[in-house]
Amino acid sequence: MKILIVDDEQGIRSIIKEYCEEMGYETEEAESGKQALEKLKIKDYDLMVLDIMMPEMDGYTMLKECPKSRRIPTIVLSARAEEYDKLAGFDLGIDDYVTKPFSPKELIARIKAITNRINHEISDNYKYQTLEVNFLSHTIKINQKIIEVTPKEFEILTYLIHNKNIAISREQLLSNVWGYDYYGDDRTVDTHIKMLRNNLKEYRNNIQTVRGIGYKYVEDE
Repeated sequence: MKILIVDDEQGIRSIIKEYCEEMGYETEEAESGKQALEKLKIKDYDLMVLDIMMPEMDGYTMLKECPKSRRIPTIVLSARAEEYDKLAGFDLGIDDYVTKPFSPKELIARIKAITNRINHEISDNYKYQTLEVNFLSHTIKINQKIIEVTPKEFEILTYLIHNKNIAISREQLLSNVWGYDYYGDDRTVDTHIKMLRNNLKEYRNNIQTVRGIGYKYVEDE
């Protein structure tokens, strides 16, 4: 996996590079949005860590000018903590927003969360016996009948299916479904799992409880 680190501060690029390479990621650096744009046009990367405030061309301008065919998953790293800046970033299609000063370990965790999501992506549709899940239209069908679930229940099911046969902790679900800024507890997850199971009817047992950890999705009871 190759990561492009874009920041005008050499020290920050070096710290991110060190932690990324410890995880086995390849890295390249750019010190401005203009330099990053040039690299993106000629090279392939799997993810980009991008600062907003840089000379020559800021991060958001670079994203706007980047051809759609060359856009990649992006984590913005910025000293700006205002809601406006975050919303502007998400409107441009970024995947995450981290404010400075930051924890390198947390940044790596966020990189891993995004790459895990990408690596576990499956087709737009999931089918198992008479259960059908369409990830684009956010619909669930059993025996051709629409099953009504809440948006959060659908996100949970999607995450579990994408990580089929893997034990997922409650903390992972809170982080990846509710988000890093959510301050809920395990009971929140358990309540939603209970409701989701009820809605899945004859497929309720496909979501198994993993004692002492959390839950996993399986196809065989």
